[in-house]
Order: sequence, then C-alpha cells, then structure tokens
Amino acid sequence: MAEKIIFVWQIDRKVLSDEIFVIIWLQEELGVSAAAFAPAAVAVTPGAAAEAGPAVVEEKTEFDVVIEEVPSNARIATIKAVRALTSLALKEAKELIEGLPKKFKEAVSKEEAEEAKKQLEEAGAKIAIV
Repeated sequence: MAEKIIFVWQIDRKVLSDEIFVIIWLQEELGVSAAAFAPAAVAVTPGAAAEAGPAVVEEKTEFDVVIEEVPSNARIATIKAVRALTSLALKEAKELIEGLPKKFKEAVSKEEAEEAKKQLEEAGAKIAIV
C-alpha cells in the first residue's frame, strides 16, 4: 500500500506520455475505467494541442428579444410598438407585456433584433437581446 501512495505522489513529476501508462496501471489496479468518468476524454500529447491551432468561436446568428420591463407610463406606447412589429391583436399585445420578462421575438437575425429593440426602447420598454 505504501508503494502505491508513493507512486501516486510522484505522478506530478511525470510527463504527459507517462501519465497514459499511469492511467492504464490505475485502471488495472483499481478495476475501474477512466472512460466511465470522462466520456469525452482524449489522450493528447503536449505538441498536439499547438498543432490543432486556435479554437474557432462560432458567431451567434439567431437572437431572442426579451422585454424585461415596461414602466406604467409607457404601457400604451409599448403595446402600439408591439402591434407594429408583430401581427398581434390588441388583447395579445397587452398580455405579452404583462408578467415580464417575456420573450418578444425568438430566433431572429441580429438586424431584426436590433430594430425591434430600438423601437421598443423608444416606446419606453427595457429590452435585452440574448
């Protein structure tokens, strides 16, 4: 048991290629599988990460417009703006601005989201684009 503890203590001194052998040894000794704990784990050599290049960040193309708050003095103007931006009837537009925050538009382009935000903020509502 003492040699196992010493061995585990010395792991931090090993290089990454040696750690693969440590993982295999631990799996055999303890009777467990590393795959059960890390299903997406991949053994990578130190140079492989640099060869892969920088990670590509995908730009978001669809946005949601969320009405966060409508002051009581801006309710009528906001209802008019909601009706102008959608095909909602008066009753549905009024229900939309009650019980906020609510999604006003979902999965729209950035330009459409910015235009809706501009019009609703001019009416007095507080808007977020997510």
